[in-house]
Amino acid sequence: MSSTTQTAQDVSQEIARVFALQQENQWDVKATTAEQRKAKLAKLKASVEAHADDIVAAVLEDTRKPAQEIRVTEVMNVVSNIQRNIDNLDEWMKPTEITPSLNPEDKAQIVYEARGVCLILGPWNFPLGLTFGPVAAAVAAGNCCMIKLTDLCPATAAIAGKIIRETFDENEVALFEGDVSVAQALLELPFNHIFFTGSTRVGKIVMAAAAKHLATVTLELGGKSPVIVDEGADIDKIAADLASAKQFNGGQACISPDYVFVREEQKDRLVEGFKANVAKNLYSEDGSIKKESIAQIVNKGNFARVKELFDDAVSKGATVAAGGKLEEDDLTIHPTMLTDVTPQMKILQEEIFAPVLPVMTYENLDQAIGYIEARDKPLALYMYSGNKDNVQKVLSRTSSGGATINGVFSHYLENQLPFGGVNQSGTGSYHGYFGFKAFSHERAIYFHQ
Repeated sequence: MSSTTQTAQDVSQEIARVFALQQENQWDVKATTAEQRKAKLAKLKASVEAHADDIVAAVLEDTRKPAQEIRVTEVMNVVSNIQRNIDNLDEWMKPTEITPSLNPEDKAQIVYEARGVCLILGPWNFPLGLTFGPVAAAVAAGNCCMIKLTDLCPATAAIAGKIIRETFDENEVALFEGDVSVAQALLELPFNHIFFTGSTRVGKIVMAAAAKHLATVTLELGGKSPVIVDEGADIDKIAADLASAKQFNGGQACISPDYVFVREEQKDRLVEGFKANVAKNLYSEDGSIKKESIAQIVNKGNFARVKELFDDAVSKGATVAAGGKLEEDDLTIHPTMLTDVTPQMKILQEEIFAPVLPVMTYENLDQAIGYIEARDKPLALYMYSGNKDNVQKVLSRTSSGGATINGVFSHYLENQLPFGGVNQSGTGSYHGYFGFKAFSHERAIYFHQ
């Protein structure tokens, strides 16, 4: 449903019309069986597969990501996510049987029931993957839902709308295109649950809107995810991991490493390893960057924001140890490592969301832990160490949405783990069974005999 030629009043009226249809239909959808829900998910999966090339073309038009990266994150991951819901839904929907402590002869259950009518607001960095994942979970849990993709990815929103219309009636699942005014109109409505992926700033707006109607929320936000390099860790592996992580989607991932703590004696080797891996991954023999292998920054506004962070750091004494080239004409930022950074620099105060990585040195583990403790809880925390006691010390003294030890991203990629933030980096979690639970109410039922 596009708002291209509609007035704001027309859009609001259309949104209200569809919302009323879904409110009326929610009880029929709630009562659907596992087989009925799996049939809907199978139809959604088939439509995504049929439009795979269209999806790649649309996301490429919106973001200039590497085509293979798009196919993995926006097609293959979506398809496997939908299939995971299909494969496990029978088990997930089973009531949890409880033996009552009041009277063991009685019976009690926890039943997972649909929340009702849900709103799903998607981000721009993985516009289809991080929208259709929650959609699959919402459908598996028996909900109706209304969807809005970011206005920064209009081509992706158009193909997503086509897929949704091919798969669902509007009284069950509907997608709305348009600018931020469409999202604002949606947030005025009394949804039962809101699922939002995006910035902490907008997350606060969403949470305030939900509070007006006491809607439950899942907020998948971001933050400054630290990397701690312990004494004796494998610097060559770490340098390779960090180079690949900051290349992925041009550093525009909510779990991307945001800054690094390393011992002074390890710093130079880390810098050289990072430079060598970036050169191997991204540069031709003539020294030119392979722009088809790294995503551009999403728009001019975000490019200017990152450049301001970079310029502020350099002006305050940061050293450009690797990279440092920012091409405004096509919004390309070369993977960059900064050393000699200090907490007073803006780049250590704001989430970077670009292939720029500040490096700080530390003398002892307590110093790094204290720095993390004093700041907002991040979405991810990474530590490289062969010392189990040190790893446990960091995990017990810090908090983050998730953590990966001796690697990056793995806690996100493992779908048997919940993925989500804590406080400023988000609330609630999803993925696999945890996505089903996010869109379900755990209803307590007691049966007297």
